[in-house]
Amino acid sequence: MDLSNQSAVVTGGASGMGAVTASALAARGARVAVLDLNETAAQDKADEFDGVGIACDVADAQSAESAVKRVVAEIGPPRVVVNCAGIALASRIVGRDGPHDLDDYQKVINVNLIGTFNMLRLTAAAMSELELIGDSGSRGVIINTASVAAYDGQIGQAAYSSSKGGVVALTLPAARELARFGIRVMTIAPGLIKTPMLSGLPKEAQDSLADQVPFPQRFGEPEEYASLVEHIVDNEMLNGEVIRLDGAIRMQPK
Repeated sequence: MDLSNQSAVVTGGASGMGAVTASALAARGARVAVLDLNETAAQDKADEFDGVGIACDVADAQSAESAVKRVVAEIGPPRVVVNCAGIALASRIVGRDGPHDLDDYQKVINVNLIGTFNMLRLTAAAMSELELIGDSGSRGVIINTASVAAYDGQIGQAAYSSSKGGVVALTLPAARELARFGIRVMTIAPGLIKTPMLSGLPKEAQDSLADQVPFPQRFGEPEEYASLVEHIVDNEMLNGEVIRLDGAIRMQPK
């Protein structure tokens, strides 16, 4: 897909995989809206490529609706949407202090699963108003972010794995339903990616985690996530599927 002067949205775009993806799309000529809870960080990132930085709580209907309306008003309905916003929380179902806090579980589900669906529904509605392009009659693509934890959830990841498993399960029905509009839906399930969270761990912990990756035996780079996003954008036969980006890792129970 030629992204020149096309609108793109990246949630969680102020840091990590989202920030690198936003830059990659902008480098291809897209007009990129960076959505993030942190409006200052979103605008700082957007200023790097003359984009738009917008405060957005993906789990809040009103906040997300306002953000998408602003995107449409300022740079047009999006051809590409990449949902990177998410949170992680580790807690055992039954721990030393008793059962898993239900509010914590709900928060992870709200951001990672409901937030993804919230942005999917709103951006798909905006995207459906675009003109068809290309020989196949495409309007665009929405790329969600799951995790290998959807398949290989570890002890303490009940909430996180549940939320990402929901994103995986959402992929095919969403792709089937939005096909009539010429909108594709894909999901990337990253493994161990060198994000600020992982980079903040002690070196010994980082080395131990990297040793679990069969090959290449290292953390993935955010640029590799962004590269896969670009390939999905360009390859219109990729639809309704989840791609693991993980170096063949299969997470151990703990």
